[in-house]
Amino acid sequence: MSDWDLMMPGMGLTAVGLAGVVISYAGIAKTFIDGMHALTGLTMFIGLIFLACGILSGGISTSNKAKATTLVIFGIAGSFGAFAFTMTSVSSLPTFAGVLLIVIIPTIVISYAAMKVPQYAKPISVIFILAAGVGIASFVTLGFVGPGAHFSLQPPVEEAEKVKQPEQAVPVVTAIPVEILAGAATPDNPDYNPDVLTVLKGDVVEWTNNDNVMHTVTSAADAGSTFDSSVISAGSKYQLDTENIAEGEYQYFCTVHPFMTATLVVQEPHEPVVAKVSIPQGAMTQSEGQLYYDPQEITISVGAILVWSNDDTAAHTVTSGNPTTSASGEFDSGIFATGKTFEHKFDSAGTTEYYCQVHPWMIGKVTVQ
Repeated sequence: MSDWDLMMPGMGLTAVGLAGVVISYAGIAKTFIDGMHALTGLTMFIGLIFLACGILSGGISTSNKAKATTLVIFGIAGSFGAFAFTMTSVSSLPTFAGVLLIVIIPTIVISYAAMKVPQYAKPISVIFILAAGVGIASFVTLGFVGPGAHFSLQPPVEEAEKVKQPEQAVPVVTAIPVEILAGAATPDNPDYNPDVLTVLKGDVVEWTNNDNVMHTVTSAADAGSTFDSSVISAGSKYQLDTENIAEGEYQYFCTVHPFMTATLVVQEPHEPVVAKVSIPQGAMTQSEGQLYYDPQEITISVGAILVWSNDDTAAHTVTSGNPTTSASGEFDSGIFATGKTFEHKFDSAGTTEYYCQVHPWMIGKVTVQ
């Protein structure tokens, strides 16, 4: 007869584990997805072992209770399985279902043989074990070594017949860095740096976990629907392309340490601000009252482009630095002639002096704020 002391915990563990697996695959849970897969899957398999031991205790039970229990289990499993397949697009779900079938089918066949034709139960079990061994060995061997050309069903292609495709340049995308600081897992410690980051829609943001424990980057208002890094291990990175994120302000947090919060601001791209400075006529001559750059000092915003136009009758340069300390290397127009222009984009705040290397008395200043 069946052992209900084993069947009851077996049914409970199986149901809890199966429910957890379906919830994690369906994308409902946004925290510890990978861990939930492993934990609930293990719980379900342990429950199945208890349940099988309980049902098969003392042999195959033919009682109505055992049959009813089996039908209930298959009903629950079938319902959850159908729900999982309809509510998720996780690519590994068919693999998971396949593993279950690989476990279930031999179990049913061997159990049926043990009940109906016990004299054949042992050879049938041996056949399944040998088949599993051959399958695993083939999979591992071909997975590491590869099937090779002699396994291919397609005729070999001669090298001369191969058409070389033109190499296409891979665009290099520069990510905007955000650091998860060391010690961020301790409350009141600095966590994300910068704490508030403003980017343009389409920019790529990259978080680097410089702490020694795992963290996540998860949008707070919708529990990760807008973006969710899942677990970022120590030393690992997570990149977010903001192309499909609407303009707005998004607070995010770490689901492992919810006290860690920061803000990502996404703005629509806009045309850069352009400011102009003229090198007026007579700038080549050092004289009292002469204006060398017009305006001599200018204030612009971060991201603005400053354009210098040479309206003098001589060639000049626009070189960051000053005649005393020489060029700083931030920008340098080189010598540009009458009627030409030079432009430079200022991406960070600060004050920069510049001068003309040909006429070092010509000095100007740019303030970026």
